[in-house]
Amino acid sequence: MLENTKKKLEEQKEELRSMLERFAEEDKRPEGDWDTKFPKFDGGALEEAADEVEEFDSLRSIEHSLELKLKKTNEALDRIKKSTYGRCLRCEKDISEERLEVVPEAEYCQDCNNKTKS
Repeated sequence: MLENTKKKLEEQKEELRSMLERFAEEDKRPEGDWDTKFPKFDGGALEEAADEVEEFDSLRSIEHSLELKLKKTNEALDRIKKSTYGRCLRCEKDISEERLEVVPEAEYCQDCNNKTKS
């Protein structure tokens, strides 16, 4: 199971990076940070420029979500290397296989995850 999960996480990592590369550039400082590319204006209509800025703003929130998921995916891969994958970071109990199947980058067991959201 662990080998399949590792493969799934590596595929997820590549897919997330590919999605980010479509509209953002990786920033090496801080590590794992991405910056949405600001539109280049060619002196066209003001309305077009406003649309570009609006799209940029929308992409920034998408970038943040993808960046966070990529970070959690990388952390899960690190936990596999350290043989700590599948254990809750809070209570150190095993995370259920069902949860890891759905959310392979999960950091917390269901109980602790529910407490975090409360």
